[in-house]
Amino acid sequence: MCRIAFFCIPAWGHTNPTLQVVKALTEQGHAVEYYSFPPFREAIEAAGARFVNCDAGDIGPEVPGGDVARDILASTRLMVETTLRLEGMALKSLAAFRPDVIVADSVALWGRLYAMKLGVPCVCSTTTFAFNKESAKVMRTGLRELIGMLVRLPRVGRMMKPLRAAGYPVKGVMDILNSADMPTVVYTSRAFQPCAETFSDNFAFVGPCPRPVSEPMEKPERPLVYVSMGTVLDGEHDFYRSCAEAFRDGEYEVILSVGESRAPADPPENVHIYKRVDQIAVLRVADAFITHCGMNSASEALYCGVPLVTRPLTPEEGGVANRAERLGAALRLADTTPEAIRAAVDAVLGDAKYRRAAQTIGEGFRRCGGAEEAARVILKACVA
Repeated sequence: MCRIAFFCIPAWGHTNPTLQVVKALTEQGHAVEYYSFPPFREAIEAAGARFVNCDAGDIGPEVPGGDVARDILASTRLMVETTLRLEGMALKSLAAFRPDVIVADSVALWGRLYAMKLGVPCVCSTTTFAFNKESAKVMRTGLRELIGMLVRLPRVGRMMKPLRAAGYPVKGVMDILNSADMPTVVYTSRAFQPCAETFSDNFAFVGPCPRPVSEPMEKPERPLVYVSMGTVLDGEHDFYRSCAEAFRDGEYEVILSVGESRAPADPPENVHIYKRVDQIAVLRVADAFITHCGMNSASEALYCGVPLVTRPLTPEEGGVANRAERLGAALRLADTTPEAIRAAVDAVLGDAKYRRAAQTIGEGFRRCGGAEEAARVILKACVA
C-alpha cells in the first residue's frame, strides 16, 4: 500500500480532474490524504480520500488583475504567504501520515515546497496545458508585459527570502516553477497539447478524467445548446441575457448554468436556467457548448464530442480556445450581441465539420488512459 498526499487550490477546474484519480487509487487499496478547502470536502471524501482542511480564508485561485508582471508578483506573494500560513498544520499532518509521494497541483506550489522540505518524491498535477517557453506562446503575451515581467524579476527573487529563512532550499522562483525533471500528470492528450513534441517523457498526457454521470438526461427532440461561463467568475448577467434573447424563437432547447450571476428575467420557454447542473450529464446530450473555454469545461465537452462556441475571458482560456479552433472544433464569438451568439451557434450546428473535429479530439482523449494511467504514474513515483 502506498500513502499519497494531494494538494490543490480552491477551484473546481483544478479539483475535478483529480477526483477520479483519487478514486482509482483508493479502490486499489492505497491511502490518500487530500489537502483542500471546505467547499470541496464532500466530493473529495466521496472519492475515498481523507479530507484535510486547509481553511481557505483569503487564499483563492485568482490573483489581482493587471499586467503579467503584477500578476507574477501577486502570485509569488500568494505562494509564499500560503506556504508559511499552512506550514505548521500541513507539516504536522504530513509527519503523521508519512506519505510516499506528494501530488501537487501546478498552482498549489506549497505542496511542492513541502515535498522539497521533507525529501518526499513529488508529482505535478497539471489541469491546464503543460507549460514551457514554447507552449507559453499560445498565451500571446505582449512585449510590454514581458518587459515589465523582466524588470520585476529581481523583486520576485527577493520574495523568496522568507522561504529560505524557513528552511526551504530555494534560490529563486524558477526552482519551484521548473518541473521539467518531475513526473507530471497532464489532463489532456499530446494531440491537444500545443508544442507537445517539446515535452519529455516525464510528462504523462493522460487525457481528461471526467466523473460518471449521476443522473442521465434524455436528449430533447430539438438541438440542445448548453451555456456556462464557469464557476470562478460571476457578473455575467448581460451575457446570459443576450443568450436568452438569441434563442427566443424556440428553434433550440437551451440550458443556461448561471452560477452566482443574476438570471435573465422573463426567459422564453425553451431556455432553462439553473445555478448548477450536472455538466457531464448535459454534455452527453448537448449539440453545442457556449463556454469561457476553461480547460476543464472545454475538455469535458470535447471528451463528449461537443463542438464549442467560445468566449474566453483570460489569457489561459484564450490559449485553450485557440487550440480548439485550430483543430477545427470551435468558433470564437465575434461579439456578445444576441445576433452574434445566434450566428455562431447556427454556424457550428450547420456545418458537420465542427462535430467531427470535436469527436476526433474526444476519441484521442479516451485513448490516453485517463485516471488509471494517472494512478500508474503516481504509484511509480511511490516506489522509485
